[in-house]
Amino acid sequence: MIRDQLLMKNWLRKNPHVQAIRVAAADLNGQPRGKRVPVRFADKVIEDGTRFPMSVLNLDIWGEDIDDSPLVLATGDRDGVLLPTERGFMPMPWLDTKTGLLPIWMFHEDGRPFAGDPRHALANVVARYAERGLTPVVAVELEFFLIDDSGKKFQVPASPNTGKRRMMGEILSLRALDQFDSFFTELYDACEAMDIPADTAISEAGSGQFEINLMHQEDALRAADDAWLFKMLVKGLARRHGFAASFMAKPYDDYAGSGLHMHFSVLDKNGANVFDDGTDQGSNLLLHAVNGCLNAMPGSTLIFAPHANSYERMVPGAHAPTGICWAYENRTTAVRIPSGSHKARRIEHRLSGGDVNPYLTIAAVLGAALNGIEDGKLPPDPIRGNAYNQELPRIPTDWESAINRFENCSEVARIFSPDLVRNYLMTKRQELRYMAETTRQEQIELYIDTV
Repeated sequence: MIRDQLLMKNWLRKNPHVQAIRVAAADLNGQPRGKRVPVRFADKVIEDGTRFPMSVLNLDIWGEDIDDSPLVLATGDRDGVLLPTERGFMPMPWLDTKTGLLPIWMFHEDGRPFAGDPRHALANVVARYAERGLTPVVAVELEFFLIDDSGKKFQVPASPNTGKRRMMGEILSLRALDQFDSFFTELYDACEAMDIPADTAISEAGSGQFEINLMHQEDALRAADDAWLFKMLVKGLARRHGFAASFMAKPYDDYAGSGLHMHFSVLDKNGANVFDDGTDQGSNLLLHAVNGCLNAMPGSTLIFAPHANSYERMVPGAHAPTGICWAYENRTTAVRIPSGSHKARRIEHRLSGGDVNPYLTIAAVLGAALNGIEDGKLPPDPIRGNAYNQELPRIPTDWESAINRFENCSEVARIFSPDLVRNYLMTKRQELRYMAETTRQEQIELYIDTV
């Protein structure tokens, strides 16, 4: 802890141009919640943390308290203590003011982790792996849209180069990337400054849709930090360029939605990949992990599709899985085993939308896989061909069904604490009630910036 504090103070000394500090934690929807702090009080934040109500990590998508939440009036809306994570300071390149961002997470007064903090939920899953001498290795692929939302109808931003708008899907188009080269150049520079390992960028199937891969990490918490910070960065930087960037699941009716695909493998205490047995099939531990992911999928869909708009993405033939199945090298399935060297044998979990909370998503996937490893059972046979045309168990197709499945899922109960499950259910049920009173256009205008 003392070493981490020294590193944070050294960062500020090496960056004397910093004029302000932000401290931020992720709430259950993945929204950054925090404070602006004058630089002169930085040492106090570094050493003692800051405080705000525990209920702040359990707000709805509008940023409102949850009705009848035990975290609010029943307990006097008491404070939690928020301490810096091991990530430390980083710049916020999308702001005009030179600002240092300090990620934080919440604890009780006596030092116990606050169970309602999604980062602690992931830390608990990682600790379960560590008890078995295992380390998950995680990478994510994030899809997002660049959108001109200045008018009544969303459209792709005009190209800074030509002033033209191309309302079409341009899969792996260099032209589409070139049209926004200045944005992507600045984005990569910002990722470097924030130590976010952004790798390949491609254009995707939607109009103005792109995907960037983040490199794998042997620290699942860091991988989740990367995804959370990346979403914050992309949205902030896009506004500086005069348009929006959104990770919402389905902004356009006529184009495929945005996903967050998660790849993971697992290392033993000697650093060997336990999914690799030298064959194309992969080890029994890989198959057990696949089975765990499939078993937990119906009950944990609410994590992977957390919003009203999420379910518009999950329709047959739209590049989002709808059936609960797995296969080798097949992108129509919910769980895919990519081809390539057996040394890199891994699982790709393809269900999540881009609108998820990365901490909860990675926790849900890794927790389900570990459930499967602990249970030691084989999955059904891998499918062949188009999953959309086959009779398969189905993922919940609407928000309310997903909420009810989450509440009663024994696999979810093995992954998340009862407090987090309760808080998440109350949040989603409140959003479900309020969202029923909004139009689709109002929903899209809400989600474009929040998720």
